Amino acid sequence: MDKAAMPKAFSNHLDWYSSTVKSALLTTSLESSDMKNEEERIIYSYQNAFHGVAAKLSKEEAERLEDQEGVVAIFPERKYQLHTTRSPEFLGLEPLSKGTDSIFSENLDNDVIVGVLDTGIWPESESFNDTGMKPVPSYWKGACEIGRGFTKQHCNKKIIGARVFYHGYEAAIGKINESREHKSPRDQDGHGTHTAATVAGSVVHGANLLGYAYGTARGMAPGARIAAYKVCWIGGCFSSDILSAIDKAVSDGVHVLSISLGGGVSSYSHDSISTAAFGAMERGVFISCSAGNAGPSPASLANVSPWITTVGASTMDRDFPAQVKLGNGKNLSGASLYKGPNTVSTEKQYPLVYLGGNSSGTLNPKAMCLEGTLDPQVVKGKIVICERGISPRVQKGHVVKNAGGVGMILTNTETNGEELVADCHLLPAVAIGEKDGKDLKNYVLTNKNATATLSFLGTRLGIRPSPVVAAFSSRGPNFLSLEVLKPDLVAPGVNILAAWSEDVGPSGLAIDQRRVKFSIVSGTSMSCPHVSGVAALIKAKHPQWSPAAIKSALMTTAYVVDNTMKPLKDASNAEKPSNPYDHGAGHINPTKALDPGLVYDIKPQDYFDFLCTQNLTPNQLGVFGKYANRSCAHSLASPGDLNYPAISVVFAENKSISVMTVHRTVTNVGPDVSTYHVLVSVFKGASVKVEPETLNFTRKYQKLSYKVTFTTKARQTQPEFGDLVWKDGVQSVRSPIVITWLTPIV
Repeated sequence: MDKAAMPKAFSNHLDWYSSTVKSALLTTSLESSDMKNEEERIIYSYQNAFHGVAAKLSKEEAERLEDQEGVVAIFPERKYQLHTTRSPEFLGLEPLSKGTDSIFSENLDNDVIVGVLDTGIWPESESFNDTGMKPVPSYWKGACEIGRGFTKQHCNKKIIGARVFYHGYEAAIGKINESREHKSPRDQDGHGTHTAATVAGSVVHGANLLGYAYGTARGMAPGARIAAYKVCWIGGCFSSDILSAIDKAVSDGVHVLSISLGGGVSSYSHDSISTAAFGAMERGVFISCSAGNAGPSPASLANVSPWITTVGASTMDRDFPAQVKLGNGKNLSGASLYKGPNTVSTEKQYPLVYLGGNSSGTLNPKAMCLEGTLDPQVVKGKIVICERGISPRVQKGHVVKNAGGVGMILTNTETNGEELVADCHLLPAVAIGEKDGKDLKNYVLTNKNATATLSFLGTRLGIRPSPVVAAFSSRGPNFLSLEVLKPDLVAPGVNILAAWSEDVGPSGLAIDQRRVKFSIVSGTSMSCPHVSGVAALIKAKHPQWSPAAIKSALMTTAYVVDNTMKPLKDASNAEKPSNPYDHGAGHINPTKALDPGLVYDIKPQDYFDFLCTQNLTPNQLGVFGKYANRSCAHSLASPGDLNYPAISVVFAENKSISVMTVHRTVTNVGPDVSTYHVLVSVFKGASVKVEPETLNFTRKYQKLSYKVTFTTKARQTQPEFGDLVWKDGVQSVRSPIVITWLTPIV
């Protein structure tokens, strides 16, 4: 709704919203059982990050409402999905040995509040212990909502807020079955507890999962406060609930929002997370979102708005090795988190069975060990080879176990490449890469007496190379706006240890009766809270910085080489390095991000002016402009002129346009006096000129501008990647560059 359009006859906005909705109602729909009560049509009103209501309407009523005075836009309800301890040490956030101080010790006790939109929280976890924390900040306006299994006492000085949002879910799916899930902030899924602990979990010594990954667990910002907003239920996460949670979080007083969920890409004005995030950004809130787990397919990203920090996933230098020893003497390396009865002896070989064929590329239910596809007479007493796909990885092992199999070898397909994700299997099981999987299947198909045994080797550190971009991590380009490079960066998201709900087993499956305090999980859902937590640390050190300045610090200090000093690799393709469509600006580097030297700042009006270049209608622009009554200032000559920390230049199909210029402004956040010199990559397809080549700063927070001119030499059929780096002898402020030449559609 256009807040400013309220007629004088109304004393408050809610009465006006209610009257507007009522005027669009049809008598026919009032006869339906869930639409009878006019008062119950409105399920939420929004007034902080967004202005308007969520209401139950028929399609015809929604169309009628769209024509009403003051209505800016109508969003249909949309379903989103979750993007499912060594990491602080790997990221340089804690001492590697006794006697060395953490660079962050001065910031650990801070009053930064992180809102986590997820499945709730398990408050009894040691990760949410508030010992030694100061009283809750006086500016905090949040609440601790009570419900089944959750009382006021479950909040403390660490978990300072806990709310639930389910009206949209119930309107779409029906009443929550309270015998199956708690209608309270209590987490019965594990995902929300894991992400909250990754952001700001307290220090817990001796954390482990069934003996794996033993060590100290702690969040990125262990001194920060957590506010849990439960928006996800068994049937998914619904946009009206997410919107309400963001709206409430802003008025509650959070500084950072961590949102590990998504639902594909829709236009800026039709994406409720994007719209609400814009309103939160206007109020100074930093928003971090997961990029999605649809990689390695190109253009598979979610949450691509430039005011959102979009986070991809990468590996760490820790692994959980396991081995497959074949009857022909060959050994295959794999990964597993299996701990339990060892029905497979390392001293004995077991018959192997594979129920797929030679042909690749065709989906075979038996080869994927789907429910009901395995014949006990065929698999009993054998190790079964199962391909990834369709069903959860651990579920496949359960199918094998139920059919009498003694073990499972889980093989990657082309989609997963050589990336090994370790799982807490229900029977002895080892995951192996695609190449070894092909060799293994060939061995079984050409040898009637093929055998194998499995062994589990625990936890191994110092893995090289690392980090590596995860195969599942969603990729660019950002087809909504090619000029905005996405993802923004990558962070640890593979085999991450963090706190877990004790209402569910470590595999997350209902059949898993094991209970653990910590679990190891993978997904961009895990990488997102790493960035949220580091953003909280930056906010603690630089409380006056805008969300864009924090994002700039994270991006320009990110690194693009692994621990072997070679370019970051891509787990889905071992033959070539990853590129900015895979890793964005690079891998997060928290230590450097606290002191970036220069930042690319962006004000809310600049983001709005970017939207003015995106061919939106006045009404669509109104979705973003009504809160602050914004209008287009036409400050950007092109979308590429948004002051983004990455540079993406797009040459149109029109070959007559051979020169493109983009403009950037940097703010000095380092020493008062400093001189930066520029270095820029050489490209095959274009020459690059930066003016000026030197930036001379004489005071802190001084802003200086430069322009970069790209002149086509030879149009390329593929995008070209490179860097622009400003150096002053201490700082290195790097922006990735992507040059794209569009080809005419024939």
